[in-house]
Amino acid sequence: MIKRLLPYLRGYRRQAVLAPLSVSVETVCELILPLLMAAIIDDGIQKGDMNAILKNGVLMLAVSMLSLAGGILAARFAAQAAQGLGANLRQAEFERINAFSFGDIDRFSTASLVTRMTNDVTQIQNMVAMCLRMLVRSAVMMIVAIIVACSISVKLAAYVLVIMPLVVAMVGLMMKFIGPLFGVMQKKIDGMNQVIQENLIATRVVKAFVRQEHEREKFKAANDALTQAGLNAIMRMMAMMPLMMLGMNIATVLILYNGGHMVLRSELEIGQLSSILTYIFNILFSVMMVGMALLMFTRAKASAGRIFEVLDAKPAIADGAEEMPEQKERGLVEFRKVCFKYAAGGTGDDVLRDISFTALPGETVAIVGGTGSGKSTLVNLIPRFYDVTEGAVLLDGRDVRDYKLDDLRGRIGMVLQNNVLFSGTIRENLLWGNPEATEEEMIQAAKDAQAYDFVMSFPDGFDTHMEQGGVNVSGGQKQRLCIARAMLRHPEVLILDDSTSAVDSTTEGLIRQSFHENLKDTTVLLIAQRISSVRSADRILVLEDDTIVASGTHDELMQTSSVYQEIYYSQQEGVKENG
Repeated sequence: MIKRLLPYLRGYRRQAVLAPLSVSVETVCELILPLLMAAIIDDGIQKGDMNAILKNGVLMLAVSMLSLAGGILAARFAAQAAQGLGANLRQAEFERINAFSFGDIDRFSTASLVTRMTNDVTQIQNMVAMCLRMLVRSAVMMIVAIIVACSISVKLAAYVLVIMPLVVAMVGLMMKFIGPLFGVMQKKIDGMNQVIQENLIATRVVKAFVRQEHEREKFKAANDALTQAGLNAIMRMMAMMPLMMLGMNIATVLILYNGGHMVLRSELEIGQLSSILTYIFNILFSVMMVGMALLMFTRAKASAGRIFEVLDAKPAIADGAEEMPEQKERGLVEFRKVCFKYAAGGTGDDVLRDISFTALPGETVAIVGGTGSGKSTLVNLIPRFYDVTEGAVLLDGRDVRDYKLDDLRGRIGMVLQNNVLFSGTIRENLLWGNPEATEEEMIQAAKDAQAYDFVMSFPDGFDTHMEQGGVNVSGGQKQRLCIARAMLRHPEVLILDDSTSAVDSTTEGLIRQSFHENLKDTTVLLIAQRISSVRSADRILVLEDDTIVASGTHDELMQTSSVYQEIYYSQQEGVKENG
């Protein structure tokens, strides 16, 4: 794990080296203090030598100040290295997630990905900070304290050397059993985050159906599962502490008993006994700290495995190598015997089957069909949100899989079913479509999408702040802003996935008219539920049972397609009933 993490210390390697060096200085200074105290007792107090007391007292003060400086610098350098490592890990994860296809994100789940970028990275940061300070401090203290204790009395130091292997063996055993429990704990955090995410996103639905109590129970179950998983791991960790304290107390009693007799026999000075007791305590305390650090390392290892699972995942959608061709007419879309399955590995049932059609540059092709017929899936294959299972989707005569993803998607404008606006101003949201657009182009796009009037009705106009998800505008207003954002891109292919469902027929007609006037060279693929939205299209594709069952203009389909007729008449009856 350490080897895998080292590359992510880039930019903070100096701090990662200086932190343990500073800790070493701090620790060595602390270990010198008992020797100076012993000198004060044995050479100063017992012999009545005031100069020895003053000399060693000044040395203690100087060493204490040096230790303090080392501790402050160690804390600073360790914090910088740990936080820097965490920042680099999060950045790497975010970049990898951005390269994921829709299928990759579905495989991990958004809640789990959030946990891996936050809680799991935090565990790594805590481990690094502890290793750079506590683990180094404990190791240096243990080694130096053993050497000094042995130089004072090998006999007394031997008691510690006998107990230490038992403590180390106990820590190793605990790590073996606790490691898997930390992995379970992180998965329970995933589950709780998923419940929270779903509840916050669907809060209007929850309140509309008065299901707050159900959601509380669901959260309580997830919260209790996390609590229990945490207790299972932590209680096993805590079981180690009494055993380590028992070993420490036994060693202390043995050293006091035998050391006291050595003082009585004049084999040891009182100051030396005091010093060796201090060093023995330091050794045993260091062993305990190493044990705790190793257990934290075990939890960090479980988190690191989850992080590297994301970083090592190869996106299902591989980037192509070809740039978009330079030609006068662009926007030719072709589907050639396309089949698609959502299941990984191409298993399961077809969502789309034997789809073949061509959309010419500047043509408007509408797609209609029942719920679940695959309309949205079909258009998602063009920008390669998913890749076809069989067949090919071509743009301007070349398979879309050959193009660079950024280049491909940069030529396509999309207005999805779920209209998404980001926190920020209306201006910032519109410029998502084209950051280089001028003020005039942005205003024209808003006018074409029939959004200009309501935007200007706000006191701040285009500088009006949008809350997260655009909750401070209506559904129809949100749709029109999303259409304006897509139009501002001046795309070669414009995909509208049921994007005018929340606007009235008159406004929809004006938006369609702006397509003909200002995007006349753009290929438009239009998905809609209402026949009134598609009847003016150059061609209409009818999907049923995962394939195209009819194609033609509105008038042609009214003569030849029973499926299209059924959709049309069912909507007419609905209009009459509403009337």
